[in-house]
Amino acid sequence: MPRNIALVEDDIAIRDNYTAALTGQGYTVNAFADRPSASAAFTQSLPDLAIIDIGLKDEMEGGFMLCQQLRQLSQTLPIIFFTARDNDVDTISGLRMGADDYLTKDISMAHLLARIAALFRRTDLLATPKQDSDLIKLGHLLVDVSRMTVSWKTMPVALTVTEFWMLHAIIKRPGHVKSRQQLMDESRMVVDDSTITSHIKRMRKKFIQLDADFDHIDTVYGMGYRWQQ
Repeated sequence: MPRNIALVEDDIAIRDNYTAALTGQGYTVNAFADRPSASAAFTQSLPDLAIIDIGLKDEMEGGFMLCQQLRQLSQTLPIIFFTARDNDVDTISGLRMGADDYLTKDISMAHLLARIAALFRRTDLLATPKQDSDLIKLGHLLVDVSRMTVSWKTMPVALTVTEFWMLHAIIKRPGHVKSRQQLMDESRMVVDDSTITSHIKRMRKKFIQLDADFDHIDTVYGMGYRWQQ
């Protein structure tokens, strides 16, 4: 059965383009132009994944409101925020409300499709019985690569898919610097330097929320980032 994706986007051209592209990939797409119509549909049945624009018509944070509604209905449904705004305030607010990833509208279709596939893979893995996994353990950090989960001092760290692959890139060789280009390559994304910086900042904050003394993700100015033991 095809996966059902809800696309909530008020720009008709973007909505139609992405509906056509996702349908062409075999997904069933239900598209909505505003929060009320999407909200009403979600109360009737849930999609398998939701892509939500933050600003919806005259509701500048309508997407955040939809995300909150979906999280009340399901703790595991994959949610992607899709927006033209890429600043820390929007991003942190969105992820605190439970989104799984945050993508700007200048990304390629290939990148969006890769993120959707990764989120479905993670959902499927979390729903299956735990089997032998590819584990990376560095001090208090435990990363289950095959299930795409992370814990710090046994506490789960809620990383997005993008953040997960960035973390994975820098912990494979602790102490070695990964350039921004290497992080882009390994996390399967093409963005500018400021977006990489935003992802790293958010990742750090998630660890610090669990452990105020966390200081293992180093910025090596002019070079990149590394995991410091």
